[in-house]
Amino acid sequence: MGKVQGGMKCVKYLLFVFNFIFWLVGSLVLAVGLWLRFDPDTVSLLNAEGAPDTFFIGVYILIGAGGLMMLVGFFGCCGAVRESQCLLGSFFACLLVIFGAEVAAGVFGFLNKEKIIEEVQSFYTKSINDDKYNTNSTISFIYQKVLNCCGTEEAPCSDSPPDTKDCVSAITEFFNSKLYIIGYVGIGIAGVMIIGMIFSMVLCCAIRNSREVI
Repeated sequence: MGKVQGGMKCVKYLLFVFNFIFWLVGSLVLAVGLWLRFDPDTVSLLNAEGAPDTFFIGVYILIGAGGLMMLVGFFGCCGAVRESQCLLGSFFACLLVIFGAEVAAGVFGFLNKEKIIEEVQSFYTKSINDDKYNTNSTISFIYQKVLNCCGTEEAPCSDSPPDTKDCVSAITEFFNSKLYIIGYVGIGIAGVMIIGMIFSMVLCCAIRNSREVI
């Protein structure tokens, strides 16, 4: 019984420390998600009427998962301290849900990368070629200013410096970097949560076994 109690206390403290770190990581994930959502450059490129909003789907998943991680991390600490099977079981279930959300965000970022970039490129090209709307020149100007680019590969700007990128290539580079952040953060945090689920189940089983012995 003493050996079980000693092992349980060790796992208990490890789970408490993990949940504190988990809460901090949740804060970081939430901060990254909010930065991606309200980054002035991204907002200026995707805030125009008719601009594709697929990019923000992955960002919203990241924000939701980050906020939930902070909440779950707090309750996980309480469950570890109180040695409550109910709280630990709920903690495990919540981790499983967040795990799915983080994997979804990661997979979304990687699998939809080309689709999102193509949508933004098509929107930019349409803003140049379509002369029916007065706002088109404004949209193309915003892209050129934010991305420091000009024209397209087929129709480059004649008055731009030789080393200026075309906007289609600049769009690819810009959104590639953002989507890789979503993908790596989502999958990386999902891996960390596997450790938390293992700790919570081990502690829950240890508590149950110690009570059965008593």
